[in-house]
Amino acid sequence: MSTADAVDREVAWLTSYGDGLPALLTANGGQWQTVQAYMPRTPGRRGSNIYVLRRSIREERFANVRRMPTYEFLLRLVWPLSSGSGNSEADQRAFDAAVDDVLTRIGGFPGDKSHGGRFRSVAESPRWIDVRFADPAITVPSEVEFHAEITYSADDIEITG
Repeated sequence: MSTADAVDREVAWLTSYGDGLPALLTANGGQWQTVQAYMPRTPGRRGSNIYVLRRSIREERFANVRRMPTYEFLLRLVWPLSSGSGNSEADQRAFDAAVDDVLTRIGGFPGDKSHGGRFRSVAESPRWIDVRFADPAITVPSEVEFHAEITYSADDIEITG
């Protein structure tokens, strides 16, 4: 494990399924067509997409020879306006339900906040997960979709050195 593969490790957790937590990918019964590491050059349109990015890395040194990287993850969520009846409210409710599934998966299992051993802990320090929704009055007319961003932190395994 290294700081370079943290985003891929988080994507592996978010795309896991069959473990009792909500599956996110539509291929596994979830509501999201794509959960991928990093932002593509040309993001897909008219699809439900999650792009996993790393906003920052902070290394805390302690005991003179040990250090622990902490990441701030940023999930960019894109949800299409897809109601055939043009009912934006129904699409926003569906988006809220899909975001709730993401939050449940980020929260993980009671007693295990390591995302299956991929990190030391996730979404615990600092003790918050932040979800910010973009104003649909801006995103719907221009892009025919809803946007949100989720940020949270993950502490990595300690490094000696």
